[in-house]
Amino acid sequence: MKKIIITVGRQFGSGGHVVATSLSKKLGIPMYDSELITKAAEMSGFSTDFFKEKDEKRNIFPLSNYFSSSILGAPQNFLNSDALFKIQSSVIKDIASKESAVIVGRCSNYLLRDLDYVLDVFITAPMKTRIARVSERNSLDEEKAKELILKSDKKRETYYNYFTFGAWGAASDYDLCVDSSILGIDGTADFIIDFAKKSSLL
Repeated sequence: MKKIIITVGRQFGSGGHVVATSLSKKLGIPMYDSELITKAAEMSGFSTDFFKEKDEKRNIFPLSNYFSSSILGAPQNFLNSDALFKIQSSVIKDIASKESAVIVGRCSNYLLRDLDYVLDVFITAPMKTRIARVSERNSLDEEKAKELILKSDKKRETYYNYFTFGAWGAASDYDLCVDSSILGIDGTADFIIDFAKKSSLL
């Protein structure tokens, strides 16, 4: 199989993570989502919990502007979101240079935009479908589920737009935008794989 990176952007509750998992299994290549947090933590020397707390979030007022001379900009005391992004970006680029993979979120489509073996996908779904999924997954009533969806999407939008100067979820930033509710999780993964084959990426 050719070397390929599939980046997966997603609306909260759209099933993007499980679509990425299905792609990983069907293609026999690694999938990186929370695994990126672990790798970034290992690279920086900070705890995994620290990265989880800051994952895909942008601090409007940076905590600190004082950094050591480390090549990755590691802080003497703590990291602001720009430094966290720099570390995680290094991890994503390193993965893409070494192996085929499915990479979820974290501006990976933007970071890898100059590579010719990357397929950028955005997963969406109707609000009703997303509410049902989040409600079941998080044991929330529909109102609370919708609140969580809107809050989570806003965080991802703020994060993406700040670091890419683009527009989160805009079709022009991706090769393929798919409504996962139409074909289901595995069907959506199959559709993406078929698209990659017809695009000569597989």
